Amino acid sequence: MEIAKSLFYFITAGLCEIGGGYLVWLWLREGKSIWVGFLGALVLVLYGVVPTFQPAHFGRVYAAYGGIFIVLSILWGWLVDRISPDRFDLIGGVLALAGVFVIMYWPRT
Repeated sequence: MEIAKSLFYFITAGLCEIGGGYLVWLWLREGKSIWVGFLGALVLVLYGVVPTFQPAHFGRVYAAYGGIFIVLSILWGWLVDRISPDRFDLIGGVLALAGVFVIMYWPRT
């Protein structure tokens, strides 16, 4: 159950970071309303808060989060930007997830 809760926080943080960044991108690069950028900034603040619910210390959480961010970014590109991942994206994503599980969930004695 603890791993599921931890993964929920990682995914939520990742969606906040990518989604907030995407909204700021739309504002600055695509000419959307400043309110889109403001909403993006608020979502990015949430990204800063969500990881504090993780049970591990800061360095470990952010090191592991990098792997989650990689995979979510590949998925975002595929689903939102319509850029299909190639086999190297997929291999890299699997390796990144393996790193997440070693850093966060490998039993320590």
